[in-house]
Amino acid sequence: MKKILFIVISIVIGCHCSMVKAQGNADALMKQAQDFLANKEYVKARSTFLHAFNAFVAAGQSEKATVCGTKVAWLYYRENYYKEAFDILRAADQAIISAEQRTHSQHPDLRYATTKERLQMYVRLRKSQSAAEQLSRLDAYASAAANDSLNKDLLYTKASHYYTFGMTAKGDEAIDQLIKEYREAKQYDKVIDTYRTLIGIARKSGNAAMTSRTYEQYIIWKDSVKVLKALDEINALKKECSEKQTTIDDKESSLRNRQYVIVALCILAAILAGALIFGAIVLVRFILLTRKQKKAIEVAREHNEQKSRFIRNISAQISPTLGKLDPKLPPVKALNGFMAHIEEMSQLEDTVAEPCEMEERNISAFCDSVAKKMEGKMADGVNFVVNAPKLSMKLNADMLERILLHLLDNAAYYTPAGGKITLEYKKRGAHTHQFVVSDTGTGIPEDKRADIFKPFAAVHDLTEGDGLGLPICSLIATRMNGTLSLDESYTKGARFVLELHT
Repeated sequence: MKKILFIVISIVIGCHCSMVKAQGNADALMKQAQDFLANKEYVKARSTFLHAFNAFVAAGQSEKATVCGTKVAWLYYRENYYKEAFDILRAADQAIISAEQRTHSQHPDLRYATTKERLQMYVRLRKSQSAAEQLSRLDAYASAAANDSLNKDLLYTKASHYYTFGMTAKGDEAIDQLIKEYREAKQYDKVIDTYRTLIGIARKSGNAAMTSRTYEQYIIWKDSVKVLKALDEINALKKECSEKQTTIDDKESSLRNRQYVIVALCILAAILAGALIFGAIVLVRFILLTRKQKKAIEVAREHNEQKSRFIRNISAQISPTLGKLDPKLPPVKALNGFMAHIEEMSQLEDTVAEPCEMEERNISAFCDSVAKKMEGKMADGVNFVVNAPKLSMKLNADMLERILLHLLDNAAYYTPAGGKITLEYKKRGAHTHQFVVSDTGTGIPEDKRADIFKPFAAVHDLTEGDGLGLPICSLIATRMNGTLSLDESYTKGARFVLELHT
């Protein structure tokens, strides 16, 4: 009997030691993954977080397992690996369920974390109905958790969701509620942070009207904070003096005490008078600054409209003069092309929010037709490779061909003899498609990469190109519900990625 008892105790101690060791290894992995993430080594961070997640699950640490699982999901879907992201979130949910069964208690805060990551993925995939379902679940989990920080995070999340899907009124309602809570708690700096976040959301969604309106509210609030803080100080002084006055009244029993009361009242009057004067000065300054800001915004809007009208009319004004010159001359030819590009950019800016016509096309056949138009344009010995599967997708053939031909023309121009140019297609999700153009040419210098998609960012010799090709392609990509970007991690030349969402 003693021998059996000794064996049981040994097994229990061994299991406990194993669990302690597993938890220690998991903590070390989590710290290492966080260091990788801080250094932007995303692949290493993802792999290490995944190992830490499995170790925490084995050790029964559901809270830390959830933190690691959501990090892994984010690192997956930021590279468009949505299936893997959903899989890890399902595993995290299973770990939470096991913890709830083991402890006989609910963990709505952990369920909130995994649900929020699903919401972010559905927002990126533009699945509004699925995103709305996750948002409803977030609301329920935040309510069950009764956690103030979760409630505030929920309001941020709601605002971002509504603004992304064009529900501006609901987004404003969520932000107003958040600002109200911060104001009531006298957390004025939090209100400023909220407006900054809102400006970022508006810029990301491309909502110029909301950006302008929010920025104006931000300027007004930033100036009014000084007045509110001054009023708080006055109220605090009033309260403090009132408490002192009560104490003095309670102890008043002699002439000396009455003199103290008079002195205290005089000091109070002086403090209040000074505070009121200061408040009046701040209020006057606030009014003047507010008027100045409003006037500045109105002037900026007027100048922007004038600039837009000038850009739209410049071609019509210059064309008669150019028509009198020899169109075969390189400078005249360059100016005509420049005018055409300006007109095209103006038309694209006016119609960028309008939907474009789409049709079902075979990707392989489409890429082959684009490749044929590049025949004879490349240097001798350049290896041109087309890698496109025999799949179908909805696309606007004219717009897509315009972008790909421009990218391929650039690649052909900068790729010397014996080099390589590649056109390939990659499917990144159920509704996400990528067309990638790579070359082994001279590449783009680091100091110029930030401006390649910005029109008029530099002065150009028009006979050598006006620098408007890539900005126009970027606008066309936006019209097609996509983005055009430069892969800065590619070092063998230049690589452009056109990502479309259907």
